[in-house]
Amino acid sequence: MSNTRCVACERRKGRRACPALAGLICPTCCGTKRLIEITCPADCAYLATAQHHPPAVVQRRHEREARFLVPLIHDLSDRQQQLFLLIQSAIARHRPATLPPLTDLDVADAASALAATLETERRGIIYEHHASSLPAQRLEQDLIVAVESHRKNGRPSLIRDLVTALRRTERASRDASRVLDGGDDTYLNLVERTLHENARQTGVADPPARSTSRAALEAPTSEKINAPSNSGKNIIVP
Repeated sequence: MSNTRCVACERRKGRRACPALAGLICPTCCGTKRLIEITCPADCAYLATAQHHPPAVVQRRHEREARFLVPLIHDLSDRQQQLFLLIQSAIARHRPATLPPLTDLDVADAASALAATLETERRGIIYEHHASSLPAQRLEQDLIVAVESHRKNGRPSLIRDLVTALRRTERASRDASRVLDGGDDTYLNLVERTLHENARQTGVADPPARSTSRAALEAPTSEKINAPSNSGKNIIVP
């Protein structure tokens, strides 16, 4: 048993019993992959300890991410914040099925193209702008489906609010890797962590880990989008 390798990386020695993977996992994989690549059960002792007593490196990451996210959303109206979350949920649902893998620049490309289409529509011109890369084009189509379901019964100002939420998404996905010193999927990983934290703290069913299913958080209902409430002000950052 002492020579058993980690079931996640198969390189380091497994030292912790992982109920999700049914084997021994190394502390590094346990700390970096929990709730991101591994669907941890709520009764896992290591998960509970990490949530109540996060290591200093995790706390510093949370603080940096909060400083990045809060300025992006603090001046949005309730409805704009809900639309922003709707867009992030659509991105998170889309990500697991993408080949080649989606990047932050693909997200920015898709959000920019759809925002440009809506801005053109507001001027009374019907013209569809398209993202440049194939992964971004596929994401753009999913974003169109997500927002169209809420536009049917929405007020004319809804288009303006959608554009605002899309432009904030574009800005965030372009800036994340530079501000947070990460790779080309820094914003995508941040979105997944933030949605999970919102789900955990608000009691909504947790989105599954990225490696298990395409399904993620349910998007806000059209009733919520059309009737803003103060709940939009309580977006939880990691």
